[in-house]
Amino acid sequence: MTDRALLLSVTGVSVYHGDMQALDKVSIHIGEGEIVSIIGANGAGKTTLVKSLVGILSLREGDVRLRGESIVGASTADINALGMVLIPEGREIFPSLTVLENLMLGAETKECEKRAQETVRRCFDLFPILKTRKSQIAGTLSGGEQQMLAIGRGLMALPKVLLLDEPSLGLSPILTREIFRLVGSLNSDGVAVLLSEQNTRQSVRISNRAYVMENGRIVMEGRGEELLRNAHVREAYLGF
Repeated sequence: MTDRALLLSVTGVSVYHGDMQALDKVSIHIGEGEIVSIIGANGAGKTTLVKSLVGILSLREGDVRLRGESIVGASTADINALGMVLIPEGREIFPSLTVLENLMLGAETKECEKRAQETVRRCFDLFPILKTRKSQIAGTLSGGEQQMLAIGRGLMALPKVLLLDEPSLGLSPILTREIFRLVGSLNSDGVAVLLSEQNTRQSVRISNRAYVMENGRIVMEGRGEELLRNAHVREAYLGF
């Protein structure tokens, strides 16, 4: 267990796609202020896990607790309002709207609306390029800029836990390093992060702890630097 106050607790979660089991009794936890990675090959179940945590996919069994409160069966909007937000794989921005319009759509609750201007300024401090592009149509942004916008829109919901699903997908090495740097900055501001990534080296390096997922199961967990030294992790996910 982490020595930090428990923020998110996932216990014995199983999820099915039709008759096919996608997650098999998965248990993880995140403490306040942690960065935790879920690493694994494509198809291991990482995306299924994060989608199930925010109510996009239903659980067959198990429990998910956010700050001690079970959120099983809650809607995605309600889970967002409670402080857990998913930045999905593929970004899913609104390409025909401007950068600023995309950001404002993330402020869904009354509290978020009340603090929207303050949060927009925070987003622009984190992502200065978005400030210069605030009136630009989002679909014309580069891939890296769209990823920054997707993260910024998530921040408009004032999350306590931010779930990032493959944030480096399709980005150049330079932009990938920038995205991971920004994840570290968000964490320094007090946001706990669950990072689902195939980029094992960089994700584990910035994480307090990491879980290894294979075939819908957690097969290993440990501190980031410990897993980078693990022979199985090095061979299976780092290529040496």
